[in-house]
Amino acid sequence: MTTNTGNHSQRITALTAWAEQQLKLHIDIQPITGDASNRRYFRLLHQQQSWVVMDAPPELEDCRPFLDVTQRLRSAGLYAPEILGKDLQQGFLLLEDLGDDLYRDVNFQTPAKHPYQPIFNTLAVFAQSVNTDGLPDYDQLMLQQELDLLTDWYLPHHCNLPLSTDEQSTWRKICTALISCALQQPRVFVHRDFHSCNVLQTSINNPGIIDYQDAVRGPLSYDLISWILDRYISWPRTQVTDWYEQHRQRLDIDVAAAEWLRWCDWMGLQRNLKILGIFARLAYRDGKSDYINLMPRFYHYLMETADLYPETTAIVTILQQRPCVH
Repeated sequence: MTTNTGNHSQRITALTAWAEQQLKLHIDIQPITGDASNRRYFRLLHQQQSWVVMDAPPELEDCRPFLDVTQRLRSAGLYAPEILGKDLQQGFLLLEDLGDDLYRDVNFQTPAKHPYQPIFNTLAVFAQSVNTDGLPDYDQLMLQQELDLLTDWYLPHHCNLPLSTDEQSTWRKICTALISCALQQPRVFVHRDFHSCNVLQTSINNPGIIDYQDAVRGPLSYDLISWILDRYISWPRTQVTDWYEQHRQRLDIDVAAAEWLRWCDWMGLQRNLKILGIFARLAYRDGKSDYINLMPRFYHYLMETADLYPETTAIVTILQQRPCVH
């Protein structure tokens, strides 16, 4: 759901007036690419200074989780934007500007191992230092609701082929196995959308972190696989498993290497099944058709990983009949 054009214009006018009152300055305002939600972002400019303002209509979005998680991250020494002003009644937040240098673009310009080290440092802080008290639990219900997105949106709307009765039984077994594996893992802070468009290369306290309002307390491997199984760049399997193992050793995780690899692979299956469903919902319900172009990479991740384990090869069988075509 999105606001209509009239409301859009009115909100920009109100947002600009509010921001100028907060800053005590006259400003220029420029749109920044938004995210998959109803939140929108604008850059405010005055001479050589800049800020970012979040527009989150209160009837559609709740700013309070963003404020809460910001404090958790900053308290752990991570670089989330400073909150410079807030108006929860209108749904406006004035934020420090972390810049435009997305790690998505850094990936293509420099060798992987050097720029990725700050990311792995951040993942370690997520696991060891960010307070999770009071965060929503990434529990069985939430994990299943995410898997249901595949059968509710991707299969019937993108593929026009829902599960058969026999496949439904197989699917339930797959869901049970993936969820059980996720729930075996140590519970830590989970950003939940930690990928190369939500992390910025910054000149101080690199990296800058954004779009974390959906954070939960959940499986240790989740943000790691979110980062490595990226939407814009794919790595060879040998590099992927090497990064997984480095993370296990760095955090001194009390699990055998083979079991840790299974945790990572199966967490990746759960997440990537969800992503196909989310992208289909964004395309067919919300009219954001560009997300269809991102589906094939995640389909490939699923086909490659599911074929490695006897318990998950049925995913390959189901998806082979429903190829991810544009």
